[in-house]
Amino acid sequence: MSSPVRRASAEEPEAVERRAFDVAEVRRDFPILQQQVHGKPLTYLDNAATSQKPRSVIDAITRYYRTDNANIHRGIHTLAERATVAYEEARVAVQRFLNAREAREIVFVRGTTEAINLVAHAYARPLLRPGDEIVVSILEHHSNFVPWKMACEATGARLRVVPMTDDGTLRLDEYERLLFDRTRLVAIGHVSNALGTVNPVADIVRLAHARGIPVLIDGAQAVAHMAVDVRALGCDFYAFSGHKVFGPTGIGVLYGKADLMERMPPWQGGGDMISSVTLDEVRYNTLPAKFEAGTPDIAGAVGLAAAIEYLGGLDRAAAAAHETALTRYAEKRLGEFSDVTVFGRAREKAGIVSFVMSCAHPHDIGTVLDGEGVAIRTGHHCCQPLMHRLGVAATARASFAFYNTHEDVDRLVDGLARVREMFA
Repeated sequence: MSSPVRRASAEEPEAVERRAFDVAEVRRDFPILQQQVHGKPLTYLDNAATSQKPRSVIDAITRYYRTDNANIHRGIHTLAERATVAYEEARVAVQRFLNAREAREIVFVRGTTEAINLVAHAYARPLLRPGDEIVVSILEHHSNFVPWKMACEATGARLRVVPMTDDGTLRLDEYERLLFDRTRLVAIGHVSNALGTVNPVADIVRLAHARGIPVLIDGAQAVAHMAVDVRALGCDFYAFSGHKVFGPTGIGVLYGKADLMERMPPWQGGGDMISSVTLDEVRYNTLPAKFEAGTPDIAGAVGLAAAIEYLGGLDRAAAAAHETALTRYAEKRLGEFSDVTVFGRAREKAGIVSFVMSCAHPHDIGTVLDGEGVAIRTGHHCCQPLMHRLGVAATARASFAFYNTHEDVDRLVDGLARVREMFA
């Protein structure tokens, strides 16, 4: 099936034709979902780790390599000019996707991890002094914990952690108490990759800004499930990965307010991040080139733009409602097992269900389910502090996208029944 998106008119470049949400039709856009694994229909429930790619994204990447492949910005030949245009058009697509004020506020990186490390090195480290603090939460992925821990250890600053309730909801009262005149940055995930909790990031930003504290939002798990408006949120930095939003691996985005990023030094040297170089002096380029040293993932940017265009052709509200219904249905079905414990019961949740079975280790659960064609994630999900808070070493995690179905949940439950037969 071809891409569901077409431009409405040259006068309205952002308008797209939206189609009614039909999960069966949507699934036909994703070639990988049509296969069998171990003789069973593939039931892909590992979307929080990486999402699958629609044919339009695959075709866009193939087309780029087949017709436009060249390095960007410095070449004057036709292919270089076409590649440069495609790359910069992808930046504008991301700007519109996040509703950033300017395209120069969009920096292409390898993924959320690199984006957060960029801010940790170029913004936080030059700023931090002994006695300063950075605030994170107990829900954070290691990528939004370790870079700040490293920055604190290198500067004598301290990392403070917002606790959560037993259902996986952040304690905003405790968060507000942590903010004071030596808090230099707040770094919070928009959606927990382990529990699915949707954090009240607008309130988190508002409370921090009332004290003049900038906020970085890790949006890796959010952009695939909801529309994100960085200006409405008011955040100072926002990071996400292309491969979690139906785009390719190896490409990601850092949004940063221009006035902040203009004051930040580059964190890598070489290539397009320079304006001029002599034996005595290096002058750095302007935004966003200052933070894009070396040859970027041009094809990745093209693929990410195609993913954004694909999403623009869906009824995202209907898709989100479908994911919510799947999550609730999965929680209900798992409740049929007396030996299953589900973690994360926050009122606001994205499509993630984490659980353990008393009769089997999560890795055994994952192995048995794979034999049934069901792909889930098992382990600590790069959230070891959170696992310690939950009192477990690991969980099994089923995570949903809009192309999943109620039948996928039923296959998951049937697979868990098989686990019980083998281990109980």
